[in-house]
Amino acid sequence: MQNSKILFKGIMPALLTPIDENEKLIRPSVKKLMDYEYKGGVHGFYVGGATGEGPVLPAKTRMDLCEAAMEANEGRGKIILHVGGPNFSDVKELVCHATKAGVDGISAMAPNAYFPHTDRELIDYYKRIASLTDKPLMVYVTPLMLGNNLEPVFEELLAVDNIIGLKFTLSDFYRLSLLKMINGGNVNIINGPDEMLLSGLAMGADGGIGSTYNLMAPWYINLYNKFTSGDIDGARKQQYEINKVIRVLITFGGGVAAIKNLKAAMQLKGVEMGNCAFPAAVYTDAERAELKRLLIEAGADMSPIA
Repeated sequence: MQNSKILFKGIMPALLTPIDENEKLIRPSVKKLMDYEYKGGVHGFYVGGATGEGPVLPAKTRMDLCEAAMEANEGRGKIILHVGGPNFSDVKELVCHATKAGVDGISAMAPNAYFPHTDRELIDYYKRIASLTDKPLMVYVTPLMLGNNLEPVFEELLAVDNIIGLKFTLSDFYRLSLLKMINGGNVNIINGPDEMLLSGLAMGADGGIGSTYNLMAPWYINLYNKFTSGDIDGARKQQYEINKVIRVLITFGGGVAAIKNLKAAMQLKGVEMGNCAFPAAVYTDAERAELKRLLIEAGADMSPIA
């Protein structure tokens, strides 16, 4: 009997990365943020991905983040570390470091937005990563890795023992259903779009990974629990409440607004986050105050973290 590849389930925040002006990790904040999320009921973390600014941070900072997250985790949940980047030498170093650190899984988005790759090149890329570790590998599916042959690509990738599935960050849930049907359903799919978690779960996703989980973990846990217990109407109502806050996070400011706003929000709640990596702009005190007002108006909990 084929071993189950469905190893990750539930609600996993895409962890924000607290960094100083030199892009060095603010280590104590990693533990404070993770402790706060675990109190909200989360099942683990996705570390160093797009929300965590991993692809634009120095490899040393990314490895420091991995170590800090593993130390702070204390076995409370699963840790998936994103290792993807445009330079494969860095990717190899990150994979080997993560394996030694004992993460539960690794993940990687497609290598580069500026050089579109063929299906064969992407297959070879993920097979190469998988060959460097004995850890489960989740492919990070974004619009950069989307084509008419996505399902056949995954049929081939899932034949590799430690390639188990994907983080699905698309809004095409028909495509999610097709992916969930391959390999006899033995594929681990985690929903990416925060604003459509319920849609992903309804079409077969095993859980969710998202950036706004950092701010609203209890709400996402409530949505997930209501869905798994069959209370679809209750889950829908919770998604609507979540989306009121998401609308603020994606419309206030500009550029990398959502991540920048989440970092500012957690800073306002008492976690030293720093700013997003340069050249992201830094908010003024007045802008931060306005963001806080809008988030509270949308229903977000902006009380200080103990």
